[in-house]
Parts: sequence; C-alpha cells; structure tokens
Amino acid sequence: MPDDVRQEIERLREQIRRHEYLYYVLDQPEITDAEFDALMNRLKQLEAEHPELITPDSPTQRVGGKPREGFVKVRHSSPMLSLDNALSEEEFRDFDRRVRQILGRPPSAYVAELKLDGLSMAVHYRHGALTQAVTRGDGIEGEDVTENARTIRSLPLKVSSPLPAFEVRGEVVMNRRAFEQLNLERDRQGLPRFANPRNAAAGSIRVLEPWITAARRLDYWAYFLLVDGQPYYESHWESLKALVRLGFKVNPNRQLCRDVEEVVRFWRQWSDQRQQLPYDIDGIVVKVDSVAEQRLLGWTARAPRWAIAFKYAARQAQTVVEDIEVQVGRTGALTPVAHLRPVEVGGVTVSRATLHNEDEIERLGLQIGDTVLIERSGDVIPKVVRVVTPGPARRPFRMPSICPVCGGKVVREEGEVASRCINTNCPARLKESILHFASRGVMDIDGLGEALVDQLVDRGLVRSVADLYQLKLDDLLPLERMGKKSAEKLLRNIEQSKQQPLPRVITALGIRFVGERTALFLAEAFGSLDAIAEADIETLQRVEEVGPRVAQSIWDFFREPRNRELVERLRRAGLQFYYRRERPRGGPLEGLTFVLTGTLPTMTREQARALIEAAGGKVAGSVSKKTDYVVAGEEAGSKLAKARELGVKVIDEATLRRMVGETP
Repeated sequence: MPDDVRQEIERLREQIRRHEYLYYVLDQPEITDAEFDALMNRLKQLEAEHPELITPDSPTQRVGGKPREGFVKVRHSSPMLSLDNALSEEEFRDFDRRVRQILGRPPSAYVAELKLDGLSMAVHYRHGALTQAVTRGDGIEGEDVTENARTIRSLPLKVSSPLPAFEVRGEVVMNRRAFEQLNLERDRQGLPRFANPRNAAAGSIRVLEPWITAARRLDYWAYFLLVDGQPYYESHWESLKALVRLGFKVNPNRQLCRDVEEVVRFWRQWSDQRQQLPYDIDGIVVKVDSVAEQRLLGWTARAPRWAIAFKYAARQAQTVVEDIEVQVGRTGALTPVAHLRPVEVGGVTVSRATLHNEDEIERLGLQIGDTVLIERSGDVIPKVVRVVTPGPARRPFRMPSICPVCGGKVVREEGEVASRCINTNCPARLKESILHFASRGVMDIDGLGEALVDQLVDRGLVRSVADLYQLKLDDLLPLERMGKKSAEKLLRNIEQSKQQPLPRVITALGIRFVGERTALFLAEAFGSLDAIAEADIETLQRVEEVGPRVAQSIWDFFREPRNRELVERLRRAGLQFYYRRERPRGGPLEGLTFVLTGTLPTMTREQARALIEAAGGKVAGSVSKKTDYVVAGEEAGSKLAKARELGVKVIDEATLRRMVGETP
C-alpha cells in the first residue's frame, strides 16, 4: 500500500479531530459544515477502500452499526457519591463552618462550578484511547454505555496524554435547543414528550441503538480526572486545567475562590444570569480545592464532606387548580394530584402537581378552583406551596371511600397520613408492583415499561408478578409495538432475572419500609427467605436497622395468605431463595465480631463492613455480649450506649485500620 494513502488517512483524522474540538468543545468553528462534511466523506471513502486501516478511534467510528442486547453492569474504580445540598446562603455558610471546624482552620481555597443538570458518567482511557464509559448507576456500579458515549462529539475518542491510563468523570447534558427539537420530533411521531432536558439526556444515553444517541446531540462536560480511582493532581483547580489541556470540554464558568464571600458572590452572579445559558443549571457545586484537605475532611455514608451543591431557590408561578384526581400506588396508597391550568415555570410547562395526602390539602386550605402558588422543587418536581386566592366557585376535595380503580374499600389506619386500597388484586396496585418488581436495582427486567405493563394487566395476561414467569411468546406477539425480536428479548430478560440474588428478591416483594439496604441486612442475617418468613417480631428486630415498625411490616406481610401464595409461586418459578456470603478465613480479624455505629471519618458503613469481612471478621447488626468491638464514629447512638453498658470495647476507625494492618 502506498505510504501516501496511510499519510492522507492519518492527516484527515487529525484535521477532523481538530475541527470537532473547535466546533463541539470551544464553539469556535474555522470551517463551514460543507467543508467539514467533505473531509469526513473523503476519510470514509479511503477507509472503505482500505478497511484494514480502520481504527476504533477514527472519527468515522463514533456510531456503531449493530444495536446491543442490553447493558452490562460495571463496578466503579471508586464510589461516585452524590452531594449534600445547601438550599440557602445560611446553609452554605453552615457547610463552611463545618469545614473550618474539622480542618481547624479555613480551607486554602474553594472551587465554584456551575451545577449542570444532567447524568453523571465516568469515561476510561488507556494509552490515550477511549476504552469504556459507565453511568453513575447507584454510585457503586453503573452500566457500560461505551458505544453510545462514543457518539457524543464533545467527548474525544483519542487524546495525547503522558498517563498510560486515567479516568474522567463528568456530566452528560442536553442543551435547551436540542431538547426542544427532540420534543418537536417526538410530537410528529406521536410519542410522549420528555419532561425536561435531564430526563432526555438520561434516556438518550441508555437507548439500545447508538445511532439514536448520536441523533440527539448530547454534550459531555468533564469535572474530575482520576488515576486508579483517586485524584491525580494535588488540587481540583489543577485537575480542571489538565482536563482542558487534554482537550475535554470543561465549563468555563468556574472560579477559584479564596474565601466564602467569593463563593457567595459567584452563586449570586449565576442566579441572575442562568437564564442566559444554553443549558439548565440548578445551582453551583463548591469543592475544597486541596486534595490533601479533602482527605482530611473525608466522607459520610452518602456524600463527601469537602463538597456541596449550593442550590438556587425553586422557581415559582401562579395558576388555578382545575381539578383533583386520585392515583393508586403499589402499596395501595391513594395520592391526590392537582390538575393545573398549564403554566410555564422556569422554561417548563407544568399542568400537574402532587398534593401528597389529605392532611397536606387541609394544611394548605386548598379547594378546587383556587389560585395557587406552585414551584419546581430543585427546578424539577412541581408542588403546590400555598393558596393565593380562593376561587369564586371553589369546591372541597373529599378522599373517596372506595378505590377509584377497582371499587375496593379504602381505609386510613390510625397514626398514618395515607389512605389505602386494601384490595391486593387492585389493577393499579398490580401495575405499580410489576414496575417496581422489574425496575433497575430490583429484578432488572429491561423492556418491561409502563405501556407494556398496562397491556399485560388490562388484557388479563398478568394478575400477579409471578405471572411474568409464565408468559409465552404467543402471549406477547399480539401486543402493540411488540415484534418477535422484542418479545424474545423480553422473555430472555425475564428468565435471566431468576438469577438475581436473594436481597433483590426481598426488595422485589414490595414489603412496606423494606428497601435495598434493609433487604441486604435481612438476607445476611437469615440466609434464606423461608427463615425471614418464619421469624417472629423480636428476632427480626435484632437485624441491623430493623426497628419495631419495619419488623411489624415484615411479619404482617408473611402472615397474609395471598403473599404466602405469591412467595410459593416465585419459588416454583426458580427465583433465588437462599443467600450465602463467603467470608475469608485466616485473616487478622478471624473469630471477631464487630458492630458499626455512627459516621466514620473516611469510610462508609459498607466500606468498613467490607474491610472487616475481608480480614476474616464478622459484622453484626446489634450489640450483645458476643460482640468483641464496637467501631464508633460521629453521632453514635444507642449501640454505643449499649456497648458501654455491657463493657464491650469501643474503638475508632484508625484503630480498626491498624488491626487489619493498614496505616490510618
């Protein structure tokens, strides 16, 4: 092959990468669209003639050809934690006081950045080439969306870096113009509109066909540079500058602030100017600049202590409550929803708002026909704040005594704010139960969305979540928007869900007050679903984070014959009813039992549990005479008092780390 062909191909790739950077990152194009298209078409022609020269990082390879079957879960190099919020200037100053108190002095500097309203994503590079992109997910693991991420033009496929491997974390964002164009196109196709740009971005990065993602004009804004899951530079500001040098899109509206007053001025400035931006923000993110100071400040179980989301006040507008309808959730709870005269709030048309329950309506003094003040809390969720003017022909709302969906009896138990339909076979409860059962983080049955669940229930194909495992191809083919390939894929996903571990099965049952975390503690404590079902209330309360109300709810659930029947049907379907957590043998903590309480300086409870178990120890949920050590952090509660009462030795995180051979 002539060398001039190779050289021309490489020259074209470099030119196209440069012009993509100028256009999509700097917004400073030097050539017209037609000239850019000519370069791309020439490269495509040469690669078609010499396919052996096609490389994964070529600009022609952004969009793959074949749709994928689903998304693979990937564990993050280090947790992608969420941020705590400061909803006022006073709350932000409280955050600053906590930082100064822990450090014993003011931080060296803060970095203030705009808080983009999008979807967090980690992108990995090896030898300068993009190798993997992973959504935030639950913060511990996310979904591999590499092929979709490659279609984002502002995300480089190749960079020149001295680092052999590194990770970039940032936000996938859809700007307002692209969002409006997408909704117009969905209107033309008769599809439901996306509620806001964030939802549109999140949905677009998770479609199964990369060409759809490519058509939706997403952006990627970088804000962290990591090596082996840890910051590479000594300051966050230096990390941002390094990302710019590497060619990533980094928001230029950022500031290195020497004190809290500079941060507040930056926050106020963008409160006034945010409508001028082409994308949505709901506040700013403030981070302690020094990485050494970040490590001293540490983390809580949910969020870093060295960063906070400094939010703007919710946007408000006045409108009229034209009606109030009642929705029925999967637990049977009846939720009143206000139908509003459509009004624009912060660039979004709002026509519905939750009223939560009867007590909230009474507190507001609200009746149908009233003019009310509504706001988008966090600039997303609409709610009614107060009544502005009583309507001239107002009429009161009454919670129905029979379910509006099934006609079953509605009751409100003493001490509860919610009224509930007690018919477990209520179709509304069933639909919500199926959606919960199939959702991500539970049984993870991809493809089982609202429209399909409506058809399955309305046609009588599914009268219980257990019926999902009896579905056949012939049941699905007559349904709307259901081709043979989609039906076969759904059945495969249902079959694969049988391998989900016991904690997910417990969560899927929809027991009141039992979420993912409690389900995990129950599975670890009892080892099987049958043991949980047979446990009495006192035994259940010995499990970590299971109090009297949760224990009563679990006990009540398994005393109900219909629920017992459901459990047996799921057993026959082949779901996982047993759980065994392998524990290492021979570690420095072998034979020792620990109890964790309070907030540790640098570890979450889960990380501390993993550290103990990796060293051969056992973590219990409650303190007893069999407990060897209680590891106590800030705000330790009754477990610490119990340890002192029983004479159990209390240690801190640093002592625990020394016991396993680590240097604190």
